[in-house]
Amino acid sequence: MTEQVRHDTRLDRFVDNYSDRTQGMRVSAVRALFAVANRPEIVSLAGGMPNIADLPLAGIADSMAEMIRTRGTQVMQYGSGQGEPGFREQILSVMALEGITAHPDDVVVTAGSQQGLDLVTRIFCNPGDVILAESPSYVGALGTFLSYQTEVVHVTSDDNGINPEALRETIANVQAQGKKIKFLYTIPNYNNPSGVTQPLARRQEVVEICHTAGVLVVEDNPYGLLSLDAEPIPAMRSLNDEVIYLGSFSKTFAPGFRVGWVLAPHAVREKLVLAQESATLCPPVFSQFAIGNYLTNHDWLGQVHIFRDMYRERRDAMLTTLSEVMPAGTSWTRPAGGFFVWVTLPEGLDSQAMLPRGVNARVAFVPGSAFYADGQGARNVRLSFCFPPADRIQLGVKRFADVVRRELEVMSTFGVHTSPIEPRMPSGPAPDLS
Repeated sequence: MTEQVRHDTRLDRFVDNYSDRTQGMRVSAVRALFAVANRPEIVSLAGGMPNIADLPLAGIADSMAEMIRTRGTQVMQYGSGQGEPGFREQILSVMALEGITAHPDDVVVTAGSQQGLDLVTRIFCNPGDVILAESPSYVGALGTFLSYQTEVVHVTSDDNGINPEALRETIANVQAQGKKIKFLYTIPNYNNPSGVTQPLARRQEVVEICHTAGVLVVEDNPYGLLSLDAEPIPAMRSLNDEVIYLGSFSKTFAPGFRVGWVLAPHAVREKLVLAQESATLCPPVFSQFAIGNYLTNHDWLGQVHIFRDMYRERRDAMLTTLSEVMPAGTSWTRPAGGFFVWVTLPEGLDSQAMLPRGVNARVAFVPGSAFYADGQGARNVRLSFCFPPADRIQLGVKRFADVVRRELEVMSTFGVHTSPIEPRMPSGPAPDLS
């Protein structure tokens, strides 16, 4: 009689081998939309991809070819675990535009600011530690924090960013529970996803509250130079040199090189370099030289102004169309820079439930719940104006408005929602950005 062999029918036979840390990993809501959003018939207002078509690509190609011809054996070799010294000097000149003065020894180059955020979380956080985050917060940051088994506690925010009184109360409540707060994570310039900017006075108050309470501040600033209405506001790091600052070239040059940086106090810098070396040995050397070449040989700041003009046109197209077509009961932020508008839907609607109907209507957006760690955001949607041209943005917003209107009609039919659904012009003063 032949002995029958039982086969393991589990989908993943390695499931018992994974670390506990993997339980905190989750799929990015934005990445999950990419396959659908890239279909040509769909207007994607979902992703935060910068428009790099306006770069002087021919000139960049020529200068990079010359760099490879003359310095190829250097730029394609291993490099420093902290980043190339000359490139770190150039990073200082970029940060100086937002009032930051620093030493190149306190800059650590990373594979995008996302890796910088991962390294900061790795060296500071144990499982169960608390990270404070504004409400709402960047989905990529939340994924990182959860992967390290931390507890994310959101701090109530308003049209001027983090509410100082709410911050005081949140710190006191968490500490009263005997929990350890490792840092406050914030995007003060043109927040992703809300588009909100913290005014200078608010930044000063937030930094002082955290300093008094012994809470580290981690400032993530990928959009800082992409101010669309005024000059950039001084960075939080310029107010206190204990702030850890995350920067990136993904929005002001090109994301494909995957180069960012962390500016940190000296002792923290040492830990970051050790963590960097254990992760990658060294950040991408060719990418550093390529961006350094761009900064040296091209009018990169003039190019930033070209980006500003282009994104301003796209933002204005989105805001104007929202005002023309959205149903009553809908509101949205009016960003002074960056890539995103944050929409609040009429009461009773669920943006996650609307998403499949949005795809059927050939428009993609990101449901608001992706930007919270605690289940908030059902009535919110992030709309991105950075990648589609203005006419596509107008079309996408009209499709989005039709989806919202149909949802309201269904609710009204079943007696769930009785608000009028005619378009209206949102009112209210723009936030103070002084």
